Amino acid sequence: MADKESSSSEVAPAKAEEKKSWADVAEEEESEAELKLKELTVSDNNGSASDPGLLEDPDDSQIKAVVSGDTVYASALKFEDLNLSDDLIKGLYVEMGFSRPSKIQAVTLPMILTPPYKDLVAQAHNGSGKTTCFVLGMLSRVDPHLKVPQAICICPTRELAQQNQSVLLRMGKFSGITSMCAIPSESSNFVPISKRPPITEQVVIGTPGTIKKWMSARKLATRDVKILVFDEADHMLAEDGFRDDSERIMKDIQRSSGHCQVLLFSATFNETVKAFVSKVVKDGNQIFVKKEELTLEKLKQYKVRCPDELAKLEVIKDKIFEFGQKIGQTIIFVRTRESTQRLHKTLVQDGYECTSIQGAMEQGDRDKIIKEFKDGLTKVLLTTDLLARGFDQAQVNLVINYDLPIKYGTSEPDYEVYLHRIGRAGRFGRKGAVFNLVCTDRDQMIMEKIEKHFAHYIPEVPNWRSEEDFEKALKDAGLL
Repeated sequence: MADKESSSSEVAPAKAEEKKSWADVAEEEESEAELKLKELTVSDNNGSASDPGLLEDPDDSQIKAVVSGDTVYASALKFEDLNLSDDLIKGLYVEMGFSRPSKIQAVTLPMILTPPYKDLVAQAHNGSGKTTCFVLGMLSRVDPHLKVPQAICICPTRELAQQNQSVLLRMGKFSGITSMCAIPSESSNFVPISKRPPITEQVVIGTPGTIKKWMSARKLATRDVKILVFDEADHMLAEDGFRDDSERIMKDIQRSSGHCQVLLFSATFNETVKAFVSKVVKDGNQIFVKKEELTLEKLKQYKVRCPDELAKLEVIKDKIFEFGQKIGQTIIFVRTRESTQRLHKTLVQDGYECTSIQGAMEQGDRDKIIKEFKDGLTKVLLTTDLLARGFDQAQVNLVINYDLPIKYGTSEPDYEVYLHRIGRAGRFGRKGAVFNLVCTDRDQMIMEKIEKHFAHYIPEVPNWRSEEDFEKALKDAGLL
């Protein structure tokens, strides 16, 4: 995903759509304000902007980049183009196993790493490599000799914070850069904040409540913070999410550190969040990967009509467990904590090996279950939407929507959560399949609305009892 500056040209011809995307609307608004914007195009390996050579299939990933101001950003065809330290280059090649920047990284990293370090709003699909973008951005801005916090990353869940820190530890292994995970302490290890020493780690990754608490107690100094990242930014800035804490943290850091680069990364941005972002990021760059995540060639979706709840349970036992063990790991999404516990208990009592995780569990138990799943010790994980966002596990090839996602207190589908859920399968370009279990008339209505919203027909498994039908679906998905 390389880029070069040009005047108002699309990376690839966009297909006509009735529903405008966040980036399209944002671009129109900026044009009306007569901002001087330039768009990046994809260059080939020789640096020519006439042929999008680095994009193997331009229609597969149409990258739209809009920059504010006069800065010219050169494409990163290789990591050496980014003026990184030798230690970070070594981490990318040796620890991460990368050979060159991905498409999103080739465009985004120059915008993050080039002075004057403008803010960035990036909307890119799951598995596109955006975590590498902001982790490398943080590592590259840190002075290893200055033993104070210089980069902060805020995440909606402790699991995502821990995951991002593990990526940072691998990527920065040879750099000597230190990090701290700012998440709620387990009751057994609780230390009053007044007794905590000041934070000297150079990168702090954590949840907004804990970071805000440490800042308020003056244990986390922000005067030297150069870069602030919001992962899953749509959730972090939504009214029903962590907006108040996120806004307070952002203002306090900007007040104490002068200019702090703000990076907002997410797979989805709704209109409400988009309007808020336009207020807090007034002169930033934008990246939008115009790929309809639901039509990823390597991710196949199906619906399964089940006559009742017992039929749903039978599908899980006889089809998902049967085939799942042959193709990798499986995540089963359930709507509520209570339903997750009941389903887990039923499966275990009937002799099926699986684990479950939900927000009411003790933090130590949550960490243990996540580690076992990431280490491959368990193959089937039941969860609420706690793990719908940003949870990376390359071996997950199968996602089951045992319950379809709905907005709290309504019967309306939660389209963004659906998108995040199915994005747990087929990570990093691998193949994956999704089975949506449809039981009631309400389920059928929700499924129809999801298909209509995304203008994407989801085929049906003809017979929920038929092993042959499930086997054919998995073969069509390239998993058998």
